[in-house]
Amino acid sequence: MRPTWADIDLEAIKHNVRQLDQTVSPAILCAVVKADGYGHGAIPVARAAVSAGVKWLAVALVEEGIALREAGIDVPILLLSEPRPLEMVQVVEHGLRPAVYSGEGIAAVAAAATQVGRKVPVHLKIDTGMHRVGVSPDLALTLAKAISEKSSLLLDGLWTHCAVADVPSHPFTARQLANFNKTVKEIETEGIESKMQHAANSALALNNPEGRYDLVRCGLAIYGLSPLEEKDSDLDLRPVMKVCSEVSYVKRIEAGESVSYGLSWEAEEKTTVATVPMGYADGLRRDAGHCGAQVLIGGKRHPIVGNVTMDQFLVDCGHNEIVAGDEVVILGSQGDEMITAAEWAEIFDTITYEIICGIESRIPRRYS
Repeated sequence: MRPTWADIDLEAIKHNVRQLDQTVSPAILCAVVKADGYGHGAIPVARAAVSAGVKWLAVALVEEGIALREAGIDVPILLLSEPRPLEMVQVVEHGLRPAVYSGEGIAAVAAAATQVGRKVPVHLKIDTGMHRVGVSPDLALTLAKAISEKSSLLLDGLWTHCAVADVPSHPFTARQLANFNKTVKEIETEGIESKMQHAANSALALNNPEGRYDLVRCGLAIYGLSPLEEKDSDLDLRPVMKVCSEVSYVKRIEAGESVSYGLSWEAEEKTTVATVPMGYADGLRRDAGHCGAQVLIGGKRHPIVGNVTMDQFLVDCGHNEIVAGDEVVILGSQGDEMITAAEWAEIFDTITYEIICGIESRIPRRYS
């Protein structure tokens, strides 16, 4: 097998869960494991999180929820987007709790619930300003009434999502929460009760205690990464993923020689170049070397050079002694050095979410 892999530390998942659970209590901690657990493996992560005390899980897709159920996971699973009408029978059969925000969605889940013979808890999502999905506040009461009038449905939750919770000083978050509170009060004034309210992702949960309500939906922090742009989390969060490979080939090249497709990098002096079997088909950007990306070999930083190819990239190792089989760390620590997801995100002008979710599935995950 190709010597490229991702180590997933499930003990770090458990540690992070316990840290977060203690911080957000008495709110219930919900671990977000969509997108295959942010690239870490949804089923192993969910099992570790539940064993550490997580009471709820959240996913984006119906098939993600079904996979968890088929793995024997029986805690409440929240669907973060409204399923299509044709998926609602599967939602009900597998005991998933769907987000709803349209009359069509409410009618479809009610019909499915009647067909299967179950009372289904649903979560009405309210768009307080992000304008992605969710019912507008002025129509939220109408949909809440529609849910309450269906004998096969239970209004389990009212919720929203904040657009800039990762920027602690941004005033828009307070406006969204005020809008949410106002809408919830309007619904409750009409005698319509919901079991819980929730608004917080990792960033809001850590930075705005007033936004924790009854449940917090933590994703990034579960995986040991800080969600806040302006400051690090005060929690002892431990990164869960480490991405490694091995040097597959070593060659010496002369000054003036170039490497890889396009010959876009030229050696200024005689140097050692190492080949590493990982490429853009694995989630590494083609222009990583041109953006200043580095990897660790022998406890030292070395730059990626030339264009990353589909399955391989090249590293300028200078005059260091490098041999085939040496460990290469793309993400994580080696010796006293560490390359973080935040460093990669800065290099590519993106966010840490994209870095960890971008580690492709053909890189095997090893769990410990």
